[in-house]
Amino acid sequence: MTTDDQIHLARTHLASARHVTVLTGAGISADSGVPTFRGTDGLWRTFRAEDLATPEAFERDPRLVWEWYNWRRELIATKQPNPAHIALVELERRRPDTFWLITQNVDGLHRTAGSQRLSEIHGNIWKVRCTGCGIISENREVPLPILPTCRLCQALLRPHIVWFGESLLGEDLRRCDQALRNCDLLLVIGTSGIVYPAAGFASVAKEVGALVIEINLDSTPQSDLVDLSLQGRAKDLVPLLL
Repeated sequence: MTTDDQIHLARTHLASARHVTVLTGAGISADSGVPTFRGTDGLWRTFRAEDLATPEAFERDPRLVWEWYNWRRELIATKQPNPAHIALVELERRRPDTFWLITQNVDGLHRTAGSQRLSEIHGNIWKVRCTGCGIISENREVPLPILPTCRLCQALLRPHIVWFGESLLGEDLRRCDQALRNCDLLLVIGTSGIVYPAAGFASVAKEVGALVIEINLDSTPQSDLVDLSLQGRAKDLVPLLL
């Protein structure tokens, strides 16, 4: 089957689907120039992302962790949503009550593009959480004063990010499970399919009979599981599905 045939088939399935759920990963933001912050992209000074994005690292040296996140915020602040982000906003507009977006990305580009029906399961780099009173608030300061403190109780703030070793919020997991079990089409965009629990979302959708379409630059461990696998950049392929 040619790429054009695959795109036509995917477009047909998407047009006929009643409930659509979308899962996005780093690949969709990479088309906006956002580094993955893992692997070679994750090296900052002499630290790996996996060494800084932990509760232990924050407890040990909160200033160092905040300096890293401030650097990331400054970089992400220069990026804009790409055509794939915009296309998903249009897909939501067309089906306001039967669409849900699940993203593993913390860059906030989906919200910037205009997405409203979404779960940011790993958090949002533009939100902070008080280590004292627990209040979560939006913070777009660039650069960020280090160390940032809560305006209500003056306790130390932390990034509102799910770090390595932490569990996803129960509310997010419940909403995602509902969206996956209610959908008849799952669109998986730009995710490697190796980070759990998101790596298991395609299997959940398949269990309830949903059709799964994958869009990724390369094949993934889940490419054999899905019904249709399109290889290419999200910014090029996702708009074609509409």
